[in-house]
Amino acid sequence: MSRIISYTTGDRAEAVGYLGAAERLTEEQRRVLDMIRERAEASRRDLERQGLDWGLTIPEALEHLIEGRADAPGTYAGKAYVRALQHIIDHCGSDSADLGVYSKPSTFFGLLDEQLKQHGVAAELLPHGYLFSGPPDEIPFYLPYAVDGPDIGMLPLALAKPAVDAYRAARDKIDPDFLYDLDLLIERLEFEHEEWESTKARGYDWYTHDTVFFSING
Repeated sequence: MSRIISYTTGDRAEAVGYLGAAERLTEEQRRVLDMIRERAEASRRDLERQGLDWGLTIPEALEHLIEGRADAPGTYAGKAYVRALQHIIDHCGSDSADLGVYSKPSTFFGLLDEQLKQHGVAAELLPHGYLFSGPPDEIPFYLPYAVDGPDIGMLPLALAKPAVDAYRAARDKIDPDFLYDLDLLIERLEFEHEEWESTKARGYDWYTHDTVFFSING
């Protein structure tokens, strides 16, 4: 089964700020939350069309997260919680874009990590590490593991340019089978870095994006 890797840039603290904030949501958060609820409901309908039952609907999972809990029983409840969290992240960031489609992304990027590590790329810049890093550590309660995904990953925008430089330095030394996907990462991370630097240089106070968020679904 193929899995799609998508990404967006956003404000990590802003996304986490919705979790457990039921009684202290700001007016702006309430406005955005209405849109997040619409997205969660659309996801619920999509799962129903596919005949999938995770034992917890995505709208229910979203409300749990806002209340500050993720304690529903069941093997697949984690999938609903992570999908709901993805909807929150998406509304705290830029438009989502696809990185690619992979049959076994964890295996593929694990092998790419081995290639890059052999040629001096630092552990914090290895793709598998940030693509599958999991949700933010700042979440104030336990979020169950999502069996078979969806998965969430994060890379600080401050590390995008160091990652690009490290990948370029190692590029000509790795197995050619990995070059297409490595070049995609280089292209996308370099673009996000340039957008980040350009927007900061303009002095826009509203721009607080600090993280590239990845979601792996399918």
